[in-house]
Amino acid sequence: MGIRKKPAEMAVAVNKRLEQFLPVLTPAGVILGFLFPRLFIHLRPLVPWLFAVMTLSGALTLRAKALGTAISEPIPLGLFFLSAHVLIPLIVFLICTGIFRGDSDTLSGYILLFSVPTAVSGFIWVSIFRGDNALALAIILLDTMAAPLVVPGAMSLFLGTKVSLDMTGMAVSLILMVVLPTIIGILVNETSRGQIPSVVSPYLNPLAKVCIVLVIAANASAVAPQIHLDNPEIWIIAALCIFFSALGYIGSKLTGIVARLTPEKKVSLFFTTGLRNISAATTIAIDFLPEAAAFPALLGIVFQQSIAAIMGKLLIRKQG
Repeated sequence: MGIRKKPAEMAVAVNKRLEQFLPVLTPAGVILGFLFPRLFIHLRPLVPWLFAVMTLSGALTLRAKALGTAISEPIPLGLFFLSAHVLIPLIVFLICTGIFRGDSDTLSGYILLFSVPTAVSGFIWVSIFRGDNALALAIILLDTMAAPLVVPGAMSLFLGTKVSLDMTGMAVSLILMVVLPTIIGILVNETSRGQIPSVVSPYLNPLAKVCIVLVIAANASAVAPQIHLDNPEIWIIAALCIFFSALGYIGSKLTGIVARLTPEKKVSLFFTTGLRNISAATTIAIDFLPEAAAFPALLGIVFQQSIAAIMGKLLIRKQG
């Protein structure tokens, strides 16, 4: 007879399997929301709480020491913010302004999508490709903490008065869903010296993956009636999401080469720049912007993890 696994070991095994299926989980959430909108729409009031669980799960791995280590070498951090929050949003704005003339709702959706902070899942990809984990954690932490200022600021800068924005509401939403759970996770990790995360994380991590699917399904259900696959514009929006996402990876790859970063730092810059917290973008778009603004984020989330896997295999050589 085989040795029966402990609950924590079983939870870790489940989480590893779910991580392997990340490229499938996010599209599954969209499909569920489209197929059963009347069911998942009831989860919309719970989205901020589900999102907080997702953020807390990732934040429990963050350490203040990693932040200090990364700040001692500010060039990679500066390159990240320059690429992720200046150059890429500017390119997106210029291209989308030409394509979606007069459609300020879709334009606002793209600006939001490429203004939200990097995804916590980027740390998973950095670990898989053996990048600089400390730098990745520092980027995730700083970008997350800056989100309540960066996201409304970028929306205001690029859109001006084209779209009516509730800046305060947007900032508060980001604080509640992203910043506060991050601070709590770091404090718990630091004060317990990693003991509480070691006990809680095996169970919280797979739960967070389930929350990802539920959040996406709930958000998808809110806009499902407005998405018609026979509409050519929907396919244009999806194609542009893929294009801009791939462009982010290519740009960060070139930036790392030009800056002559170490291979490990190049990997960290590559994935943190390429990935975005699209679940946050979708939630904010549905709560604070016109319905059409949610389309880029909702369609982008279908492809994000798959694009990360493909671009990583094409452009990154695993270290060691």
